[in-house]
This record gives sequence, C-alpha cells and structure tokens, in this order.
Amino acid sequence: MALKDIQVTGNKDTRSGFGDGIAEAARNNPNIVALTADLAGSLKLNQFMKEFPERFIQCGIAEANMMGIAAGLTIGGKIPYTTTFANFSTGRVYDQIRQSIAYSGKNVKICASHAGLTLGEDGATHQILEDIGLMKMLPGMTVIVPADYNQTKQATMAIADFEGPVYLRFGRPVWPIFTKPEDEFVIGKAQKLSEGTDVTIFACGHMVWNAVQAGIALEAKGISVEVINIHTIKPLDEEAVLASLRKTKCAVTAEEHNIIGGLGDSIAQTAAKNFPVPIEFVGTKDTFGESGKPAELLKKYGLDVPDIIAAAEKVLVRK
Repeated sequence: MALKDIQVTGNKDTRSGFGDGIAEAARNNPNIVALTADLAGSLKLNQFMKEFPERFIQCGIAEANMMGIAAGLTIGGKIPYTTTFANFSTGRVYDQIRQSIAYSGKNVKICASHAGLTLGEDGATHQILEDIGLMKMLPGMTVIVPADYNQTKQATMAIADFEGPVYLRFGRPVWPIFTKPEDEFVIGKAQKLSEGTDVTIFACGHMVWNAVQAGIALEAKGISVEVINIHTIKPLDEEAVLASLRKTKCAVTAEEHNIIGGLGDSIAQTAAKNFPVPIEFVGTKDTFGESGKPAELLKKYGLDVPDIIAAAEKVLVRK
C-alpha cells in the first residue's frame, strides 16, 4: 500500500479502543476480570462494568495493592486486566510488578492509559516518558504500544489469549483512526504500512500517524519511504526490522517516549548486533514533560511531523 492511500476513517481516543476491546474479550472469556485504581471512567470501563459487575474490582487509590490482587487472581485461573494511568501503572508500582508479576510469571495484563506527552494538561508528574524502558527491561514482560483505536481494541482482545505478563500502553487524546478493523494483529509481528527503498521510519503509538504524514511529505520530495508500525516493542520483530534496514540502509525511530530506553534503543541494538546503519531518533531528549495542549507539546519537544521529516533528511546525508 502507498502511504497516500491510507485513509482516516474517524477520530477516537485509543483508550476507548481498550474499553471496547476488554468488553468484547470478556464476552468470549468468563475468566477475564478488570481491576481499577479509582479510574474506571478514564479507562472506559463503563460497558464492562455494566455487563460484568461481578467481574469488576474497584481497588481505590491503591495501585500497589491492585497489582498484588491481580497476581493472586491468576492463581485461580483468572485473567486480570489492571487499569490506571501509565505513570501509576509502572513507576509507582515497579517493585510489585517486578516481584509479584514478572519474576513470578503471572498472567497479568497491565493496561495503561494517559501515556506520554499527549496526556496534556496534567503535566510532568503524570506524563511518564520512561515506562516503555522500565517495562521492556523486565524479563518475560511483553510490551505493546498500538497506533490507533482499532489497533488498541485488537491488542486488548489479543492479550487475553496470550499467556504471560503484558504491558499495554495507550493514550488519552482523540487521534486519527487509520488501521482497519480487519487488519491482522499478531503480537510480536511488525505492521508494514508502506514499501520504500531510501529510508525506514519505525514508529509506535501515536507517532505512527505522524510517521505516515512525514512519509507522504518525504515522498513528495522524491524520497522512497518505508514506514513500519512497531506495535510490539518486546518481543521485537527483528526479522522485519533487519529486512528493512538491509534494504534502505538507514532509519528513523519515532516514539512518544524518552529516546533513552525506548523503541529507538531496541532498533539500534538490533542494528548494532546484526547490520549497523545510521539511525536518527525522534522522541523526548532526557527530559520531563509539562502541562499543555497535546499538539503544542509534541511540537515543543520535537515529536511533530516536521521533526520526523528533518530526521529522515539528516539520516539520508549520513547514509
């Protein structure tokens, strides 16, 4: 598919994809339970609560306790989905996740909304930009960062059938829907959005749409761009990454996360071990965020479409 042929079919927040996905998954699997730390509305759990009140656990503002409860529920064969904001899903409860879930290999689905800068007005204390790194470093933890509403719904349903701990990261703002409901979603398999020969743009989450827009602008300048949606950060689809790098021989990574420890680091490590190429990194640069409008924050912190275009043009010179 050509980038210019990708159609926006609507606009919706990715957290609504989670809410619709967990309700549908629960209709098919009676073992799915949902836990929240006083954020049922923000995590779009209303439909789940309406249909399955007996499978909903309100833990209150006690995230560490929620993780312990979730770990315990797996012993009885339940599939617990924990829900709160990304900062409180990772940074606040890292010890509980490490010891009670990851080390113990518990089948807990850690579902985190309001990730990254696009959280907006709540500011730096809530805008965690380190969570992908924190979670991917945990042995046995699968890390998924879907691109839009449809893909978040697909991912939410897919992890129900996946055995093992998962971190599912999504966001607050209304965002373009450009993947199709019928698109195949496979955990650990990258989604190639376009074929190109000059430069590869690897992106995750909200930045995938920005990467598509940047790719269209670059192709208008005569540059052939391959855009790949790395919705699964771990396990990384190294086969797809290396196949693209061997073809284009340079890359840009784009993520709503610190460039230290995130998607870019995973791509760079894969390249360094197998096929070293020039890479430019679009993401936050070792900094906290701040309160503001999502679009304005992406622009200020260098995560906007022009920043991806500039990174691609820079890496092509280094090629």
